[in-house]
Amino acid sequence: MIFTFGTPLSYGIFREPFAETFAVSTVAMSTVFSVMLFTFFIGSGLVGVLAARISARAVLLTCAAASAVLAPSLYVVDSYPALVVVFAVLGIALGTVFVLTASIVPRWFDERRGAATGLIFVGNGLGLTVLPPIWQFAISTFGVRRGFLAIMAVTAVAFAVAGVVCRRPAWAEQSATSMGELLAWVRQLAGTRTFQLLFVGMSLAFAWYQLLAAYAVDFFAARGLTDAAASTAFGLIGGVSIISRIGGGYVGDLVGSRRGFLASLACAALGVGLLVVPQFAMLALGVFFVGLGLGGSATLYIPLLMEIFDPEKDTAVIGVFNVAAGIGALAMPPLGTATVAYTGSYTVAILLTLVVVLGAFWLVVTGTRIR
Repeated sequence: MIFTFGTPLSYGIFREPFAETFAVSTVAMSTVFSVMLFTFFIGSGLVGVLAARISARAVLLTCAAASAVLAPSLYVVDSYPALVVVFAVLGIALGTVFVLTASIVPRWFDERRGAATGLIFVGNGLGLTVLPPIWQFAISTFGVRRGFLAIMAVTAVAFAVAGVVCRRPAWAEQSATSMGELLAWVRQLAGTRTFQLLFVGMSLAFAWYQLLAAYAVDFFAARGLTDAAASTAFGLIGGVSIISRIGGGYVGDLVGSRRGFLASLACAALGVGLLVVPQFAMLALGVFFVGLGLGGSATLYIPLLMEIFDPEKDTAVIGVFNVAAGIGALAMPPLGTATVAYTGSYTVAILLTLVVVLGAFWLVVTGTRIR
């Protein structure tokens, strides 16, 4: 889980070095990463729906093999279309590992499912903490191609280990639902008001951080931090999120996933709003609240969805809502980059991020109220 979110959400660090190495503009390069996020969520979401009837081990080992093949790929890639293909495949591999792991682990727990989900999601928080500075160090020290090779090789090994040990419980080894029944269930689900509101709401609940990640490192640097310190400050958001990933699961078990999820979005909104304030103390406080909001919402959305929809279709439920996240992800990196580039200021981008968080809050409140 460390590598599933940590690499794709480090794209703010990739943008300029990759643009220079492959002679592509930064805005065009951001579209490559938007494709990666799109396939991370939508491609892996569709795989998640189909994987409800396939051995989890086989799928995870396939993702490990794909990561190993991609590791040296930048040595033979020299064009924008080829980069799009590399990062599209990478997004599917990373996202599929996330969908399977995040949906299978909670199935082992009838009680304290939120706490169990929080513990496995610590891996995501750790990845968001350590991988941005690791990627920044690897690229600045070894260059784009060698740095990519080294980290992707480690990723492939980690996914291979996950493929060996991760499996569904024996009582839920594989869905008995036929493909036709599964697709009919998805069509029926799409016609409900609750699903429609939550589909958009969950899309925005992911999109605000994807938008923030597009400009956060440059924003911190503009506040006077060095490149290394700026990537570390961005990583601290993930570090703080570890607290809420663990605590959020326990809180969700006590007060309910809905209340915990909405409280997390409220923390995120407060943190994003504080980023506008120029004082460094407010910046640090903003990072703290953004981290709390990120970790809590990332942990509790799965227990919340499994309370509302059929938990027997675990990977299908998470896969469908990953599609929602992918739709927003396609627009977020270029939107964040272009907003800063064309306004010459980070204020508009921060306010836009705040609007996205508040939109997610309202839609989830409304969608869960009308059940």
